Amino acid sequence: QVQLVESGGGLAQAGGSLRLSCAASGRTLTMYSMGWFRQAPGKEREFVAVVTWSASSTNYADSVKGRFTISRDNAKNTVYLQLNSLKPEDTAVYYCAARMKATMQYDYWGQGTQVTVSS
Repeated sequence: QVQLVESGGGLAQAGGSLRLSCAASGRTLTMYSMGWFRQAPGKEREFVAVVTWSASSTNYADSVKGRFTISRDNAKNTVYLQLNSLKPEDTAVYYCAARMKATMQYDYWGQGTQVTVSS
């Protein structure tokens, strides 16, 4: 089992920044990757970014490339998402998730943290 707890959401103005954190506990040594997803009101959950736990390779959704940065601190079992140049359309609940294998399915999810961007 892996437990995930997000923090760092809040209110920001367009053009501003926020940093989200996701602390993992439990079977963290066997994690393959951790990712961030988001879900806006009335929309489906969408992929934002992912980082592999061992090689630290990253991948981003086109909508956030160049604005968001995912990183991880293995010693703290924490993954971060730096959100820069925020836009109102970035408003959503952001979830972190963990994969134990190199598959499409994420095995564990956090409870989510709200990000609201005002224009």
